[in-house]
Amino acid sequence: MPTGLHTISTTKSSLIRLHAADNVAVARVSLSPGAVLSEFGIAAKTPVPMGHKIALRAIAAGEAILKYGQVIGNATRAIEACEHVHSHNLAITDLHLQHEFCVDAVAPELFPEADRATFLGFKRSDGRVGTRNYLAILSSVNCSATVSHAIARHFNTSGELDGFPNVDGVAAFTHGGGCAMDGRGEGYAILTRTMAGFARHPNVGAALMIGLGCETNQIPAIVETQSLVAGPTLRTMTIQATGGTRKTIEAGIDAVRTMLPALNAQRRSVQPASELVLALECGGSDGYSGISANPALGYASDLLVRHGGTAVLAETPEIYGAEHLLTRRAATPEVAQKLLDRIEWWRDYVRRNKGDLDNNPSHGNKAGGLTTILEKSLGAVTKGGMSRLEAVYEYAERVSKRGFVFMDTPGYDPVAVTGQIAGGCNMLCFTTGRGSTTGYKPVPCIKLATNTPMYERMAEDMDLNCGEIVTGEKTIEEIGQQIFDKVLAVASGERTCSEQNDYGDYEFVPWQVGAVM
Repeated sequence: MPTGLHTISTTKSSLIRLHAADNVAVARVSLSPGAVLSEFGIAAKTPVPMGHKIALRAIAAGEAILKYGQVIGNATRAIEACEHVHSHNLAITDLHLQHEFCVDAVAPELFPEADRATFLGFKRSDGRVGTRNYLAILSSVNCSATVSHAIARHFNTSGELDGFPNVDGVAAFTHGGGCAMDGRGEGYAILTRTMAGFARHPNVGAALMIGLGCETNQIPAIVETQSLVAGPTLRTMTIQATGGTRKTIEAGIDAVRTMLPALNAQRRSVQPASELVLALECGGSDGYSGISANPALGYASDLLVRHGGTAVLAETPEIYGAEHLLTRRAATPEVAQKLLDRIEWWRDYVRRNKGDLDNNPSHGNKAGGLTTILEKSLGAVTKGGMSRLEAVYEYAERVSKRGFVFMDTPGYDPVAVTGQIAGGCNMLCFTTGRGSTTGYKPVPCIKLATNTPMYERMAEDMDLNCGEIVTGEKTIEEIGQQIFDKVLAVASGERTCSEQNDYGDYEFVPWQVGAVM
């Protein structure tokens, strides 16, 4: 774990230095040439935008540049003291990491049972607990997407749900695949696993699965291979067998009507926080993400683990270059090796597709001050706090281990979160510096702003401002506690900004791997 992140100065200094070994610091505010940085005894030589890096001393060409006490790249030319450090003079050259196993793995110190937090949730028949109560309509193939949305739209616009106050909504989960794929391949396995994860999700009290009829992704095969049970809470139909578009929409509406009374009979009850499975996600990151919102979320995730709950870090391409910090925290050598195996899979995957793992950060990330994937990854892993890494899961694999775990997903937010939800996450915290606005039914999404200007500009989309860490008004621990309290409140029914804006109908994006034929 990068050190120093829990001891950021609360002074009003212009720069944030994250580790004593760092040769760069981060600007709290935009700096003009000549701006005197008295606390460091220097003056800016070039303009430095807010959230970007400035050299604290002269750095020779080829020399490693350190942030968080870790290498984020090398100087591509000589850099003067007090000069702006970014893409024009910083890049990754050779990356050689030492992967030590389990040396920092410490079992979490759980709170006594009597002191553990609770929330109001929906306890399901399989023992898992939901934070929302949705009826899901799942299309097996893109060809049934229009019908699925038409059925959901009927209930969400007709007022028919008014008589079912305990139902959060009817949500259609559609996608662009399901056919022209190898039914024995990795992509097919991922899609069926993802669909089954949503069908049995603790936030889904009932589900209707709709296919066309002739697609590769056959519904009976999904039900059988994924051990689903068709019945009162899981209905299935195909458009071809039902008689076409209109008849299927009508039959789907009738099917939903038959399931709503039992779904509405579900009630919230007091449940232990150990039943929370929290997805940790970041999107639209900036130079403050690894300084404010991410480590504050890490503090909250550590709290949840101590209350017996589960926190799920993901986005394998966005821990690349920081995975050595996670292998040190692995509970067993097997867990550490599985993480490295997934990293190696990604190296091969991008190589086959003529890509590069350092094609990340994005345009917005760079505008916000992030230069290399190493810098982005070192900030991203702080969402996972300091807890022991208990397990590594494949995409959309059901999460069964409590504590801090990792799921292999792409870095693209909708795909990553879809996998985490399919794995059983019933809560989501999403940090953002640029201002991501998505939401993810059936799971409530808490948006955490990394900086105050963006939070104030997009207050209707952000649930909590972590920018007070940057300005020195609050500590990581104080904001982390606020995040944990917010998680409990939202899990108990408080609506997030994403829910108020009705996001989540188009963010179901299963990972497409393999040939489309």
